[in-house]
Amino acid sequence: MKSTLLTALTCAVSLTAVTAAHATPPGFGGPGMGQQPMRSEGEPTPRSVQHWWPDQVDLSELRKNSYTPNPHGEDFDYAAEFAKLDLAQVKGDVAKLLTTSQEWWPADYGTYAGLFIRLAWHSAGTYRGGDGRGGSDGGQLRFEPLNSWPDNGNLDKARRLLWPVKQKYGASLSWSDLMVLAGNVALEQSGFKTYGFAGGRADAWEPELVYWGAERKFLTSEKRYEKGDLEQPLAASELALIYVNPEGPEGNPEILKSAEQIRTTFGRMGMNDEETVALIVGGHTLGKAHGARKAAECVGVEPAAEGVEKQGLGWENRCGTGAGPDATTSGLEGAWTSTPANWSNNYVENLYAFEWKQSKSPNGATQWVPVNEEEVRFVPDAYDPSKFHAPIMFTTDLALRYDPEYGKVTKKWLENPGMMDDAFARAWFKLTHRDMGPKTRYVGVETPGEALIWQDPVPSAAYPMITDSDVAGLKSSILASGLSNAELVRAAWASAATFRDTDYRGGANGARLRLAPQNGWDVNSPDELSRVLSVLEGVRDEFNASAEGGRQVSMADLIVLGGGAAIERAAEQAGHSISVPFTPGRTDATAEMTDESGMELLRPAADGFRNYYSERARLAPAKMLIDKADTLTLTVPEMTALVGGLRALDANIGGARHGVFTDTPGALTNDFFVNLLDMSNEWAPVEGKEGIFEGRDRASGDVKWTATEVDLVFGSNSELRAVAETYAYDGAEKTFAQDFVKAWVKVMELDRFDAE
Repeated sequence: MKSTLLTALTCAVSLTAVTAAHATPPGFGGPGMGQQPMRSEGEPTPRSVQHWWPDQVDLSELRKNSYTPNPHGEDFDYAAEFAKLDLAQVKGDVAKLLTTSQEWWPADYGTYAGLFIRLAWHSAGTYRGGDGRGGSDGGQLRFEPLNSWPDNGNLDKARRLLWPVKQKYGASLSWSDLMVLAGNVALEQSGFKTYGFAGGRADAWEPELVYWGAERKFLTSEKRYEKGDLEQPLAASELALIYVNPEGPEGNPEILKSAEQIRTTFGRMGMNDEETVALIVGGHTLGKAHGARKAAECVGVEPAAEGVEKQGLGWENRCGTGAGPDATTSGLEGAWTSTPANWSNNYVENLYAFEWKQSKSPNGATQWVPVNEEEVRFVPDAYDPSKFHAPIMFTTDLALRYDPEYGKVTKKWLENPGMMDDAFARAWFKLTHRDMGPKTRYVGVETPGEALIWQDPVPSAAYPMITDSDVAGLKSSILASGLSNAELVRAAWASAATFRDTDYRGGANGARLRLAPQNGWDVNSPDELSRVLSVLEGVRDEFNASAEGGRQVSMADLIVLGGGAAIERAAEQAGHSISVPFTPGRTDATAEMTDESGMELLRPAADGFRNYYSERARLAPAKMLIDKADTLTLTVPEMTALVGGLRALDANIGGARHGVFTDTPGALTNDFFVNLLDMSNEWAPVEGKEGIFEGRDRASGDVKWTATEVDLVFGSNSELRAVAETYAYDGAEKTFAQDFVKAWVKVMELDRFDAE
């Protein structure tokens, strides 16, 4: 399951607070809709520890990593089941559904193409590169809050339309994959050639708790730009938008300011200018916007606020037919092209063919129409073949003409439509697959063969793998190299702990620790790292030059192997015999395979496992530790064992002594827990050194240890202390060492999708 940001701020957001364009009557249904009593605020409800003591660290997300709510069971292999599907048959079923208009939700222009493209787009479009959260993987659009965001209005209908297909294929076709696939089929049925499709997105079974912003009302941005720039790691310009407000910043029709927000938002998703323009152009080439009625008067509450009888549907429209020609979603109304059901270059043509003036939709939303709109009514009506309308544009659309850089792109495509088609195909594939991680996770016959740089590619091994005997010999060479346990452990951790399960990026495979930008990160102690890598390269070169049968060892494998060898030696120094499992097969990426700007997004603002905390950190140190542990899929005991073991191994950044509660640093002991919980210590903050604490002997007053918040939380938090106590028991030394090794190997193997 993908990890989530540990914050309760999202929970504080009112799910019924919307702007005027989405305002709703009070109660469950509003006047004339069978009102029901609201839940009383005084109704007995259990309250969390964080309710009473907000500063207490919340371990709930780590607890989720120790169980699975998947009704198919822990052994269910979704990727294997998807691979058995006849993808052509599935796509055929979706294609048939596209043009089978339902009376309860009529299809625009006789096709649901526009609706399904929007479904896929909004499912994928929450992705943000800063922390890898959001995106299609997991199918989070099915859950609150995304299910009830104003920007996702009426997508509940799109999923219900797809239910017969989902029901037919059951567990073999996840909602995550189906929503993206439906968008691809819609594009293809409209005459567009897509770049490809890969399955393998397993569904989540509960909502993620993600920090979407500090605002307490939807469609506002009062807290996002307080320091001038959009708050990290957010991408959308307003809470509950996928991207930016189509009317302009906070509804103001300022074209160039809109362009600034577009560039920031799409840039946070990892899109460059051309990819950004392609997605907007392609997304608005098909379908239409819906704002035929006044939402404040006609449209009911979102799904999360409806009564049980609505069965998860929301935004009920009480005016006219309630759907079809009366549909109201964004509040904007109209289509961009003369071919809203067929792919064409007419969007770009229209963008430059007319001068545009501000207008209002029937809902009152600001949009743009040609100044001579009465003379250019060539856009067909979605339901009445005898009617035609003038094309429309949003403020965000006009940004693609009037922003100097975006304008260069659209002018180029005006003359070369084929270039636009290729750009959209690639950008759409990136949008809908960005959060899947490396190609080794892709499943299906339509997976493109090309390795794309944003997939963080690694080369295939063109040589035989090392044997168990080779592993033993390499360990001996590493341990005889003069490198310390701490140096080897720090290098291995730095390589592997970049992994994040939010978008499956990072990890030891590829050994990008050797390359920019990772080799220059302060958290990796560049000078020490350069020396360690140089020594390991010598071990590698010597082995590769002499190994029989053409066997080779990569730096990626050797870095991990070095950490394991150091841990075995450290355990022996503590009086234990421990074997650290190792699976070869990692290969070394090149600089040409590495997107430096994209890789920079993996740079940790804090890493409590190494007692590292920078000014870029957004949360308190202990909360940053838990967030890091969550992206590494760790449980509470695994995180606890790793912190205690890494402190004993002296693995702190820069060799800092904080939390190294042992007289034998570098040996794998349980001293961290024993000395942390020793009641002869009395802890107090160090004056003038924020976040640093001293542990003094109660009797003598002498300073024995120093620590950070990350160290002391294992004694102060009741849940963490309970685990720490088990590792401080008399005779727990071996158990602790074994648990540490299991958690260590888990982190080292997180990105080994090739070995699964």
